[in-house]
Amino acid sequence: MIRPEEALPGRAEPMAVAEVHPVLGTPLVGPWPEGHEVIYFAMGCFWGADRIMWQIPGVHSTACGYMGGWTPNPTYEETCTSQTGHTEIVMVVFDPNVADIETLLAAFWENHDPTTANRQGNDIGTQYRSAIYTTTPGQLAAVGASRDQYQASLSQSGFGTITTQICDAAAAGDGVFYYAEDYHQGYLHKYPAGYCNHGFCQVAYATS
Repeated sequence: MIRPEEALPGRAEPMAVAEVHPVLGTPLVGPWPEGHEVIYFAMGCFWGADRIMWQIPGVHSTACGYMGGWTPNPTYEETCTSQTGHTEIVMVVFDPNVADIETLLAAFWENHDPTTANRQGNDIGTQYRSAIYTTTPGQLAAVGASRDQYQASLSQSGFGTITTQICDAAAAGDGVFYYAEDYHQGYLHKYPAGYCNHGFCQVAYATS
């Protein structure tokens, strides 16, 4: 991982994105409804991860972005150099009374390979690392427990060790979620035949 002092300088201006989610019709930028929570999932290319998450009932909004690094308001091209420290990530805003954390975690664990560090399939680089950044103590505890549970299932099936970075969002690089360029938002809705390397990873996550 690149050190903060080595990261690209970035810029002060945030990316301009549409006001409305292209699929859900909800706001793409907060504030969010009372009682809703935010969590961040990185599982390789954010196009497929975004689609997986927006299809879950109870998810209010999703957005593609960059997080976990040091460059302010990075571009896609900059992030792809691995010189920003960011990973491609999806912000998920959800109603915990409808989409419980276990449902979200099952979608996360089952749809990518969390054992390959800085890689998903042919996508290689720190920008493709697996990560979960949480925003509440309850989320962090649930994520940690789910990792241990899923590791046991992976080990029983002959798979390796989970490399997923798990931490509070505030401790992920500079702690800021930067929106990706607008064309990334809802990409596989706009371009249904677009690139996606996500799918069932052969080992189920056992929800309670």
